[in-house]
Amino acid sequence: MGVRAARAARLLLALGILLPGAARAGADDERARELEAVRQAIEESRERVEAFERRERGLFETLEEMDGAASRLARQAAGAQERARAARELLAGLEAREAEIAARRERTRQAMAIRAVALYKTGEAGPARLLFAASSLRELLARSRVLRILLDHDRALLLRFEADTRELERTRAEAAAAEEENEHALALAAAQGRELDRERAAKRRLLEEVRGDRAAERAALQELEAAALALEETLARLRGRPERPGAAGEPGYFERLRGGLPPPVEAPVARGFGRVVDAEFRTETFRKGVDFAAGAGSAVRAVAPGEARFAGWFRGYGRIVILDHGDGYFTVSGHLEEVAVEVGQRVEAGDPIGTVGETGSLSGPRLYFEIRRGAEPLDPAGWLRSAP
Repeated sequence: MGVRAARAARLLLALGILLPGAARAGADDERARELEAVRQAIEESRERVEAFERRERGLFETLEEMDGAASRLARQAAGAQERARAARELLAGLEAREAEIAARRERTRQAMAIRAVALYKTGEAGPARLLFAASSLRELLARSRVLRILLDHDRALLLRFEADTRELERTRAEAAAAEEENEHALALAAAQGRELDRERAAKRRLLEEVRGDRAAERAALQELEAAALALEETLARLRGRPERPGAAGEPGYFERLRGGLPPPVEAPVARGFGRVVDAEFRTETFRKGVDFAAGAGSAVRAVAPGEARFAGWFRGYGRIVILDHGDGYFTVSGHLEEVAVEVGQRVEAGDPIGTVGETGSLSGPRLYFEIRRGAEPLDPAGWLRSAP
């Protein structure tokens, strides 16, 4: 018994020495890299704003980088939150497992205690007296078998106790690691969230400066016009590809939906279609779509069956989705935070294609929406059904 106890103690000591080794060092290195990435993001944010203020970059180039950084930070913070959730779930399971192993180990210890008392009472010569008290060879063999069974039972108890001890220590180490990962992931998510807030605040300050600077505002207007021209060229290239048949498999399908299309988002129109005159500069532009005053994260849906022909970033409009509805009809949804479709993907009316954001927007969260027939922009008011 003493030899086995000493062996168990040596095993536990070895286990305690090995646990904190290379794995923990690797985790610390990974955490240091993650925190360094957050610090790097802060530095890059400052550099973007300073470069714009020195007029080394255009407004939309700066906004594109800021929106991209904000999206990355949001995804990283969400990933860290998910890691923390997984760590908490693992920790809860490990704690339950630890309690179960501890209870099982205690039962084994109690059984070992009972056997220890029995062995003490019989004394060192007890097994010998039991054997030599046999009156015949047959009884001697029977008593020998009983002793062997008792020894095997004692050995099994000891081995089980050692195994339970090792498993308990291993589970406690895993629980400690899970708790540490949970705390780190929460701290990382908080740091990334704070940096995301700073990035968004920097964007708001930048736009306020632009609106208060005549030269910057005029430059922004010129960039808007250039962005609209680039979108025109993109739509022209899409029209140049082989034309799709009607989205429902029949010509004229989209045309028959005039006045009955569902809105792409549940929100009022904030800026309408048509000519817009700038009150200060007296410049005139033509808005080829409308802005919906939708909250960030609101679902954006396809207004009719179609196929995604463009899904990604477009300067001046942020993330956009262009759907081809057949017969030369297209819809454009811009300033999206997330894109939920891929190029070539077929969608039905009401299918989600993304979420409302403020990527590329000069006015906060909103959805920019266009309907096109060939090169002609159409007023969505004549196509979308009225609210009941």
